[in-house]
Amino acid sequence: MANNTQSKKKKNAWGLAAIPVLPLIIALFFLWTWFQPQSVDTSEGLQILKEAQIERVSVNDGTQQVNLMLKDPWTHKAAGANDRERSLGRSISFTYARTQSQAIVDAVEKASPTTGWNAYYPQSSLLGSTLVMVLPLLIVMGLFWFFMGRIGGGRMMGPFSQSRTKEFNQERPNVTFADVAGEDEAVEELEEVREFLIAPEKFHKVGARIPRGVLLYGPPGTGKTLLAKAVAGEADAPFFSIAGSEFLEMYVGVGASRVRDLVARAKKVAPAIIFVDEIDSIGRHRGSGYGGGSDERDQTLNQLLVEMDGFDDSSNLIFIAATNRPDILDPALLRPGRFDRQIAVEAPDLKGREAILRVHAEGKPLTDDVNLHTIAKRTPGFTGADLANVLNEAALLTARSNADLIDNRAIDEAIDRVIAGPQKRTRVMNDHDKLV
Repeated sequence: MANNTQSKKKKNAWGLAAIPVLPLIIALFFLWTWFQPQSVDTSEGLQILKEAQIERVSVNDGTQQVNLMLKDPWTHKAAGANDRERSLGRSISFTYARTQSQAIVDAVEKASPTTGWNAYYPQSSLLGSTLVMVLPLLIVMGLFWFFMGRIGGGRMMGPFSQSRTKEFNQERPNVTFADVAGEDEAVEELEEVREFLIAPEKFHKVGARIPRGVLLYGPPGTGKTLLAKAVAGEADAPFFSIAGSEFLEMYVGVGASRVRDLVARAKKVAPAIIFVDEIDSIGRHRGSGYGGGSDERDQTLNQLLVEMDGFDDSSNLIFIAATNRPDILDPALLRPGRFDRQIAVEAPDLKGREAILRVHAEGKPLTDDVNLHTIAKRTPGFTGADLANVLNEAALLTARSNADLIDNRAIDEAIDRVIAGPQKRTRVMNDHDKLV
């Protein structure tokens, strides 16, 4: 994980470096253009050769171009009477036709520059001319490819097509079923998945087929992601985690490519678990008004269905998905052979809330009069995340008051903060407002 963070920082640094470099390249191009010689037609160029005092001259017979450096700026003689004369400067260039080569050479010899030198470049070969035309284009394309590769992650379209999974191959999840409290029924259902990953031959021997997909559904904060990590931790299996929205891009077909890449990576290290959080972002009922039957979301869902059908009994891959809205999922996802095991992860009951509080109370100094059973009674409908937040808010309030132990006062205020938000001390109602 540290290596991934360092690589992201390097990519961001290259992206920031490219911001001033690109305007600098553009500025240098315009500066180079500004100092280029003024171009004139062939007749005026021959006139300048005859009449002007020339310091140096060069002739390139390959490009049919003559470059002149004059002692004094040349004034353009306008054709019309109303046209104003304009100075062209001391650096002037003009081109000539192939048939005029000898005439140009004779004119340059007659010009006899008083100082400097004459340079004559004969016609270059076809290979040389091609290099002169193609080399600048190759340099520009190479710079563009280099900076885009640094910003995007190494390849032009690679970052778009590769899945953005968080892979725990070396550092497996250290969460186990012992860290999951208040969801005994869900843990019991997931025990089969753990046993299949550990000893698949036990099921193959009796002709049993383990569910290829497990759908965890329930309110937010009930521990669906924690359950998926616990299965991987119990089986000591690689854990691939990705959000459903990360499959989607503005480019059609990228989501399907990411699904293929994800499954291919998981098969290399099987047995493994693929966890897709918020699968309703790509698994909505097709034809429900989200762009018809051929948009990016539907293509991604179709590829996911195909990949799940392609699992064989020896692949040892388990898809686990989480959602808060199972009612809007496409029926093709829920049929047998795909996400055929559906496990409800509901808000815990009184016994479950007390167990969750015990898990999150570890490491927090509580006073002797704090009763977790009483707190569980006062928090009906709270999810695991809410209960964790209650104890965390109580710890923050205790630290804010410079106390050493978390007491009932801090827990009472923490419950109120989780239910109704922070206390509004500046909006206290007077007796008249209460009467009204």
